[in-house]
Order: sequence, then C-alpha cells, then structure tokens
Amino acid sequence: MGFSRWIARRVARTKFARRAIEEKADLSAFKEKPSTKLLVGVFLIGVSFVVCWPCIALCGILAVYFEEPLIIVIGGPAFYAFSWPVWSVGMLLTGVENVRYGGLFLRWVARRFVERHAPEAIETIPQQSKEEEPEHPSG
Repeated sequence: MGFSRWIARRVARTKFARRAIEEKADLSAFKEKPSTKLLVGVFLIGVSFVVCWPCIALCGILAVYFEEPLIIVIGGPAFYAFSWPVWSVGMLLTGVENVRYGGLFLRWVARRFVERHAPEAIETIPQQSKEEEPEHPSG
C-alpha cells in the first residue's frame, strides 16, 4: 500500500472527511460573487506581500549602491513593520468569509483526495462507528 493511499484511508475515517463525502462537498459557493469587503481584504493582504519584500530588496540594493548600510538597517524593518498593519487590516476585513471559504475548500480537498487515493474507503463510510475514528492529540 502506497503512502498516499494510507493517508487517504486515515483521512476517510475522520468525521470531517466522512461528512464531506456524504454531503458531496463541492466548490459551488465560489460561483457566488464575493463581497466588496472580502475583495478589499484580499487585496490588502496581497499588497502587504507584493509591496513589502520588493521594497526591502530595493533598500538592500540602494544600501550597497550608495555604500550606506543605514538604508537597509532602517528601511528594511520600516517596510516590514508597515506591511504588518496592512496585512492585519486585510485579515480583519476578510474575517468570517475567509474562514468559510477556507473550510469549503478544505472539505472539497478532503473528499477529492479520498476519492482519488482510496475509493474503496468511501464504501465503508456509513458502517464506521465513532470508536473507529482516530484520536486527535490534544495540544
């Protein structure tokens, strides 16, 4: 038995995957138009990454070019510190919608993974009892 098949069988025994398979989890929710709040939040998250790291690299290049290490010593952390509030506001705006879409996507991935790597596990799902569900370490 291959590693992916073994993982798929273990995943198929979880309550999360069983529900995803029983309900035939799909990505139809992504066909709905996302809210403006979600779009602005995702945009801000993207901006925080796209602007921050190139600016830090530019500070490094300028520090070498002008032979002035203070450019990167001050500019690098400044741009990095600026990116965190932008990212945080983006996460705040995406909020519950972000979690909802993430959950829908993970349910679809779990269903597809089990269907592809351990299709025989799908037939046994209704017969499995709670005692067979793998224990999750509490952390």
